[in-house]
Amino acid sequence: MNKPFFVSRTSFLALFLIILTGVFTPVFGSDEAGQKESEPVNISEVILHHVMDDHQWHFADWLVLPLPIIVYTEEKGLDIFMSSKFYDHHKEVEYNGYKLEHNHITLVESGKAVFDLSITKNVLMLLITSGLLLFVFGSAAKSAKANKGKAPKGMQSFFEPIILFVRDEIVKPNINSHHVDRFLPYMLTLFFFILFGNLLGLLPGAGNLTGNIAVTMTLAVLTFLITNFNGKKAYWGHIFWTPGVPLPLRIVILPVEIIGMFTKPFSLMIRLFVAITAGHIVLLALICLTFIFGSLIVGFGSSIIVLFINLIELLVAGIQAYVFTMFSSMYIGMAVEEGHDH
Repeated sequence: MNKPFFVSRTSFLALFLIILTGVFTPVFGSDEAGQKESEPVNISEVILHHVMDDHQWHFADWLVLPLPIIVYTEEKGLDIFMSSKFYDHHKEVEYNGYKLEHNHITLVESGKAVFDLSITKNVLMLLITSGLLLFVFGSAAKSAKANKGKAPKGMQSFFEPIILFVRDEIVKPNINSHHVDRFLPYMLTLFFFILFGNLLGLLPGAGNLTGNIAVTMTLAVLTFLITNFNGKKAYWGHIFWTPGVPLPLRIVILPVEIIGMFTKPFSLMIRLFVAITAGHIVLLALICLTFIFGSLIVGFGSSIIVLFINLIELLVAGIQAYVFTMFSSMYIGMAVEEGHDH
């Protein structure tokens, strides 16, 4: 790709972002007649609305995807209906004895919280990501089986180098060679789930799946359980009876080691959550500058910056998948490492 073509394509994308900003200006607030002054835009509310989970998928005022509400209470039993029942011209209303406030469903009479099993935006995003993973790697596996002994092609040819990279550059250096095949499926699933979730989250209107702390917590807990359930004698001995340390110091080191067992998954959870959420907030804040200043020059400048920040976010998506998988491999590798004579 030559430089003039790259410059022209970059200019085209910047112009497209500016036009798109103008098209969606009514979404951020304007009067019906278009003659009165627009109400001030609550930027924090707009950003949090796009970053947090929701019971409906809101693309624009004229494009909202209602999602299934599945709730259970002792008084009413199981109820299933669409989230559109809670909205009347974008205003939250009560329905069938339930009310939705700040994305929480409660009973109108008692105010008690319900057992919420609804398909929210992030849950649907999770299903989409999982379905895409199954389709992509199902196709790659089918291609590998059909072309056994031959040069890879199709989906297999694209993902095979990435799979080999994860195996040879992330898993093998951190986990004993005797245990690589045992933990490789989990590591590959972890890497590609985070990678796909990060990349899909950058699409316009997409859900913030890997920026949801419940998702990152689940991934971290899985790594924590796998690490400790597979811990060898040397691993537990190092925690509860650190070798080569004087007895008085062991009393101090023991609580530190126990706390360290829990800070490792906690750091995994927070690192991914903060990195992805912060990236989305920065992008949305830059886009909102156009509506704060109401200036074409500011809109052009912020669109150019958003374009390049988006390119950086593509890099961050891969880095975060790499880092989460690498640290998970390190923790599991230390747990399954055989003891050494001192």
